[in-house]
Amino acid sequence: MAQMHQPADGTACPGCEEPVEPGDRFCGACGYDLSAVSAASPDRPTLVIGTPVEWPTATGTDTSGMSPRTQQPGDLPGTDSDGGELSGPGVRYDTPPSGDFELAAPDPARAAPADPRATELPPAPGTSGASGASGSKLCVACRSGRVDPDGYCEHCGHAQPRERDHMEQELESVAAVSDRGLRHHRNEDAFAVSATSLPDGSPAVVAVVCDGVSSATRPDEASAAAAHAASEQLLDALPRGTHPQQAMHEAIVAAASAVNSLAKEDGSDDPDQGSRQNAPACTIVSAVAAGELLVVGWVGDSRAYWVPDDRSGPPARLTEDDSWAAQMVAAGLMNEAEAYADERAHAITGWLGADAYELDPHTALFKPDRSGVVVVCTDGLWNYAEGADEMARAVPADAAERPLHGAQVLVGHALDGGGHDNVTVAVLPFAVRAEGAGPA
Repeated sequence: MAQMHQPADGTACPGCEEPVEPGDRFCGACGYDLSAVSAASPDRPTLVIGTPVEWPTATGTDTSGMSPRTQQPGDLPGTDSDGGELSGPGVRYDTPPSGDFELAAPDPARAAPADPRATELPPAPGTSGASGASGSKLCVACRSGRVDPDGYCEHCGHAQPRERDHMEQELESVAAVSDRGLRHHRNEDAFAVSATSLPDGSPAVVAVVCDGVSSATRPDEASAAAAHAASEQLLDALPRGTHPQQAMHEAIVAAASAVNSLAKEDGSDDPDQGSRQNAPACTIVSAVAAGELLVVGWVGDSRAYWVPDDRSGPPARLTEDDSWAAQMVAAGLMNEAEAYADERAHAITGWLGADAYELDPHTALFKPDRSGVVVVCTDGLWNYAEGADEMARAVPADAAERPLHGAQVLVGHALDGGGHDNVTVAVLPFAVRAEGAGPA
């Protein structure tokens, strides 16, 4: 609100010290603007600009003896993964610029929550090991108390892990691991790994990884919908003989359609309403190993890396980010180190969602001349192994033979580095027959 001019009281002019009368707005001698002069009083002292102000100490204390309530997951824009409806606008950051999250204060009515990734203990004697007498789940900590609808043990008060806090899946030729990380209150990543056959009977292996945009509504639902839709489209198109690169393009379009549909669930007939809302959104990266071809597709800043088995050849990053940092580097305005050190680095310029500017799927086709593994991951991993050489050093030497172990090691690498974000990685081995191997 603009401040109104107020006349000065009967004092001396600050400019020439000539007397002025109450109500004068300007000094009659020198023309000084007296409206900026205010009378000092004991209850309204004049403070020099820049002087620190000491705020009074709050009176009273919380009866629980704890600090005031901190931010809860339900306070954030979006829909909590437990199903609570939330609202509020947001900007398109894959992760907030600061990368920091404030942990919610524990409920004083309950015991301190357990680590959601705690290993499930064996059943206590006399229990079923799965559910109580009423069919409800048993606590993974004490194995005796039942879990209430809020996800806490009624006996010991421990919070129970949610299904998406940590997920693993392994096929013979591909594996993936996803973890909530150490700072996020939920896992907003999703993946899908699968295998099928081409018309000639040769195998085709699929890995899809999606990262929900944290500032959007329902990011966990967006990533899950996109990963499922892309995988299903690939499994449908590849056996029919669709070229893998065309199939990849169609899979990303299908994933975008699945995410867009989430914005229409409010029942609105306005086709443009989704673009005006903070619609559900995610990034996507996918890899397909089909015959001698390796195809990758992506939108956003999730990445794919190539790491050769024997490490005699150089590793490579196979994708280019849709991000502010990548645009700065491409335009020659910053080098990569400067761009990714900026707080705007993770502002993405491409994503799947009803409020995306346009859908621009990227696809790339490769024909490796040696065996290796493809690392398909969200930025929760590559933030801790950004360069191709760094990623290659983090990948275990036996990742091609033990892809699940390789994915577990890479997730552990991110958690050891700080785990500021959800971490999801798929490891897809790519074998080249010896007779088809080219020169180094």
